[in-house]
Amino acid sequence: MEALKMNMKVKPQSSSIFAYGYCLLFFFLVSFDISNAQTPTTDPSEVRALNSIFQQWDAQAVALWNISGDPYSGSAVNEKLVALKFLTDLIIDKNFFTGPLPTFIGNLSALQYLSIPHNLFSGTIPKELGNLKELYMLSLASNNFSGTLPPELGNLVKLEQIFIDSCGLGGEIPSTFANLKNMRMMLASDSPFTGRIPDFIGNWTKLWQLRIQGNSFEGPIPSSFSNLTSLQSLRISDIYNVSSSLDFIKNLTSLTELVLRNALITGNIPSDIGEYKSLQILDLSFNNLTGEIPSGLLSISSLKSLFLGNNSLSGTLPSLNMELGLLNVDLSYNHLSGGFPSWVTAPSNLKLNLVANNFIFDKSNISVMPGLNCLQRNFPCNRNSPLYAHFSIKCGGPEMTAEGIVYEAENSASFGAAWYYVTNTEKWAVSNVGLFENNSYVQNTSVQVIASNTPELYQTSRVSPGSLRYYGLGLHNGLYNVSLFFAETGLDDPSSQTWMSRVRRVFDIYIQGSLELKDFDISKEAGGVERALQKIFKANVSENYLEIHLFWAGKGTCCVPIQGYYGPLISAIHVVSDFVSNVTGIPPSNRGKKSRLGLIVGIAVPVGVVSLIFIFAVFYMKRKPQHNNEDELLGIGSRPNTFSYTELRSATDDFNPSKKLGEGGFGPVFKGTLSDGRIVAVKQLSVASHQGKSQFVTEISTISAVQHRNLVKLYGCCIEGDRRLLVYEYLENRSLDQALFGRNILYTHFTPSMLPIKSSFIHIIRNI
Repeated sequence: MEALKMNMKVKPQSSSIFAYGYCLLFFFLVSFDISNAQTPTTDPSEVRALNSIFQQWDAQAVALWNISGDPYSGSAVNEKLVALKFLTDLIIDKNFFTGPLPTFIGNLSALQYLSIPHNLFSGTIPKELGNLKELYMLSLASNNFSGTLPPELGNLVKLEQIFIDSCGLGGEIPSTFANLKNMRMMLASDSPFTGRIPDFIGNWTKLWQLRIQGNSFEGPIPSSFSNLTSLQSLRISDIYNVSSSLDFIKNLTSLTELVLRNALITGNIPSDIGEYKSLQILDLSFNNLTGEIPSGLLSISSLKSLFLGNNSLSGTLPSLNMELGLLNVDLSYNHLSGGFPSWVTAPSNLKLNLVANNFIFDKSNISVMPGLNCLQRNFPCNRNSPLYAHFSIKCGGPEMTAEGIVYEAENSASFGAAWYYVTNTEKWAVSNVGLFENNSYVQNTSVQVIASNTPELYQTSRVSPGSLRYYGLGLHNGLYNVSLFFAETGLDDPSSQTWMSRVRRVFDIYIQGSLELKDFDISKEAGGVERALQKIFKANVSENYLEIHLFWAGKGTCCVPIQGYYGPLISAIHVVSDFVSNVTGIPPSNRGKKSRLGLIVGIAVPVGVVSLIFIFAVFYMKRKPQHNNEDELLGIGSRPNTFSYTELRSATDDFNPSKKLGEGGFGPVFKGTLSDGRIVAVKQLSVASHQGKSQFVTEISTISAVQHRNLVKLYGCCIEGDRRLLVYEYLENRSLDQALFGRNILYTHFTPSMLPIKSSFIHIIRNI
């Protein structure tokens, strides 16, 4: 039989597998009941059925196959299809079969294993499956079924495993399932089941694994679950309406994995939690647990990952024996207070997230956990004295400039299951919670993402299995534009019609705690994978910080392309104020310099008052010429954007020589950063260039009239007295010579400084 499976070549099928007879049965050939045979033979009727299948699939039989009743010699001939009455295993995992599941499967009475996951079967489940009284395992996962589970499945009293996750079925679990008392494993996540979690599951006392996540079940979790003393893995999340306590776990001491995430759990963590000696993963996050953390919890020697974030836990941190091997601890978004015990500040491999609590910081811990003081409950850093009005992050990747915006690097190698990071400028931060089983927290791709002028922005993306938060810190209060950049680079396109394309990434997006997008699917929104997608939101900052939260709520497929792959993915973030801000943008590291400067200015105020009188007089005299400058621009059909000289001087650090990119025949060019974060090239015309105002205006008019994707944009200009400046889009590119002829690099940067301003018909050419 293995020789048959290894050597058979079959035409690929993407339409309904039952369109021309029962040809699907070819893939069901896993085992036959030949235990009573004295020689390795197969029933002649089954041989004829198999040969008929070969014919319908236009398949070449292996040389050892024969219709004589001994299928180990000779060759096959065509016969009429008949039922395979001794078939025990029917397994067609990971194909792309479509159409409904045929009712005749209910006649294969010897079946023990029926497994059809990762296909595209649709329609309702045939009630005839209830005739398979010998069935031990039923897997309908990752398909596109509709309707509800047929009550007749309650007749399968020998059933030990049922997989109905991501299958499309909904409604309530039939009450007849109470008969399935031999059940050992039930996976029912990411399917729209409704109603209450059935109380009769508490009578499945042989159950050792149960997963109910991302459904529409209402609480509470049945108290009868306390009878499930054989349970080793229990995952229940995303419960609606009615809350539950943890009383039902009191007898479940065999648990190695307990995940009750976002399940409306209230009350205290049981004081005897330390008696659960086999626990390796405990996740009680996103609930409303109160009280203190029991001291026994951190004494469980087997515990590797502990997630208690987003609750209302209080008190101080208990002690921990660092030799026990705990790897991940998330206690973020609670009300914990006091100082830190020694295990928190001791060097170790422990990943620890203590964001959004009320801890006390002093010289003993502020350097060991850098930046954490900025991420406590009131986000104190730069509170009421904001420094910033924008920030941009390259999620999961190195610093990058795209369309004039500098995206700061967020590519720490220490990123993990319970982790946070704050930039040394205290401008932004990131926090992650969630454990990947087999996957990295960065999604890389070498594919050129389409629908974007900057595909390099999507070559790396940050991915999280649970909760991923980005923060803007020290922001000027007001309204902001929040741009999030996505591209699905980790999944196959559904149009490929392979089992790998039967996958969905689904997560929620919160801005400032408000749900903006629920069940967000990147590829669905973008119209396919490897396509850029930008989502823009408005957000109000009222307490000098901004929070962007990407949250996995149990939905989406879990096992493609590998087991345990799911959760939010994001490529970049750009946040900029929707108002004119006067913040300095000076980071905390330069505050001393700023203070000394302020002192000097303060001393000079008396002298400054006298000077202001003189300056006002000069300004008044120059007012009319400046108006003339403005009038010069009125002759241009489309008036260009104007910048003040003060603004451009600030953007270039007072035209600092270190910012100088080059110099042409008519003046130098400087790199600058505008208040909105754009990187620009500022061309400062020399007074000695003798270029008149009329020529300057003609230059602006000509350049503004020429628009092309391979031409650097002219953002605007400045005319104040004798000062004339042009503001271009900044690009770090190769020389024009190389762009046109492919020669070796001649210049490090190709900027406006390399073209004479006098040549009105030449504009700056982008690197192609």
